[in-house]
Amino acid sequence: MGLLVDIKKKLKGFTLEVAFKTDGDYLGILGASGSGKSMTLKCIAGIETPDEGRIVLDGKVLFDSLKKINLKPQERNIGYLFQSYALFPNMTVEENIGIGLTCHQKEKAQKVSEMITSFHLDGLEKKYPKQLSGGQQQRVALARCIAYSPDVLLLDEPFSALDSHLKDQVQTEVLELLKLYEGEVLMVTHSRDEAYRLCKNLIIIDKGTLVLHGDTKEIFEQPKLLAAARLTGCKNISKCEVLSSNSVHAADWDVVLKTEKRVDSNIKYLGIRAHDFQIARGDELKDENNIIECEVKKIVEDIFEYNIILESGILFKIKKEEWDNRKDKENLFLKVPEDALLLLE
Repeated sequence: MGLLVDIKKKLKGFTLEVAFKTDGDYLGILGASGSGKSMTLKCIAGIETPDEGRIVLDGKVLFDSLKKINLKPQERNIGYLFQSYALFPNMTVEENIGIGLTCHQKEKAQKVSEMITSFHLDGLEKKYPKQLSGGQQQRVALARCIAYSPDVLLLDEPFSALDSHLKDQVQTEVLELLKLYEGEVLMVTHSRDEAYRLCKNLIIIDKGTLVLHGDTKEIFEQPKLLAAARLTGCKNISKCEVLSSNSVHAADWDVVLKTEKRVDSNIKYLGIRAHDFQIARGDELKDENNIIECEVKKIVEDIFEYNIILESGILFKIKKEEWDNRKDKENLFLKVPEDALLLLE
């Protein structure tokens, strides 16, 4: 039956207003810091109380402002993985995992032992959180959440406390470990990479407002809204004027661009992802459509690519070997593929 959330809560500077349903697939909640993502999870968990609305999990009403229903966190059967993992420092690994279990001692010990094995924590049972690595602490916290079989698992920026070199490894581990859990999973993140890798569906929250909800890959391919384009990592955005059903004028770059998509009259901006430009050569230059003559302002080197910053403000990312091996090093013309334009309201 899934999770239904339809709530409002006044916060400092804006009002959190979100409404969505889940369908069993992993749901990501993406937004900038302070946009209301974590507050949404806290309202679902019962840590915070909305000003109005409803929260229903598998037909069980957790919160209903009109009916004066507001179940306590311990009555909601929700697993919550905090950013800091919130492990008890004076408890061992096995004590932390078993803290939420209310069954008989023998059954509890058996369950904890199963979680120790499943989460690859063998040999760490008697160690305290300060004796564990970041990845080990996360596995303990996740094991504690899953041990009592919650109806929904809430992950609040689960990788933010990890060093960058650990994140890829730990993300892969967490995906495998989550296969041990059969309930709903909601993950809050401000990382578009995490959202894309881990979540089938995506919600985008901007200053407390849910602006987009849908399939994650479809949202990245066509964000539709200015705020969504920025949050999904589009670096090149220009105000635009609609010229026809398949052409626009990019005001910030003073160039006319054609698109294979139909351009509606409500389109106010267009976006081009930094990797979507192509260097135009030879006969391509005879075709004036979607060709931008460029003047390089600055080149910033990354490990595997260059970030080419143009005088127009456009950012172009290209593999090092492609940039270094180009024949014409004096002039730069970029082509914008017609299917690469992001049309934004």
